[in-house]
Amino acid sequence: MIPLSHYLIVSGILFSIGLAGLLLRRNLLLVLLSVEIMLNAANLNFIAGSAAHSDTGGQVIAFFVMVVAAAEVTIGLAIAVLLFRKQSSVDTRDISFLKG
Repeated sequence: MIPLSHYLIVSGILFSIGLAGLLLRRNLLLVLLSVEIMLNAANLNFIAGSAAHSDTGGQVIAFFVMVVAAAEVTIGLAIAVLLFRKQSSVDTRDISFLKG
């Protein structure tokens, strides 16, 4: 069996990659992808902790996080489509133009 520390290290690396993408990228689609990577890192923590303690609570929480992530992606892609229709780009600096 793989030790819990290995899962936590992989999760930390995934979260760091997602955070770097969130802070460094200007493309809205890449920002959404980075947020999804960060949520998957959190899910990995929940599932690894759940397996380590022989409890299904972490798996249930990971399922609900996936449901919320799906809703977040749906809204984010809708905003990206509106931004592209109005500005012909998906740059995050152009989001303020969607206000009115």
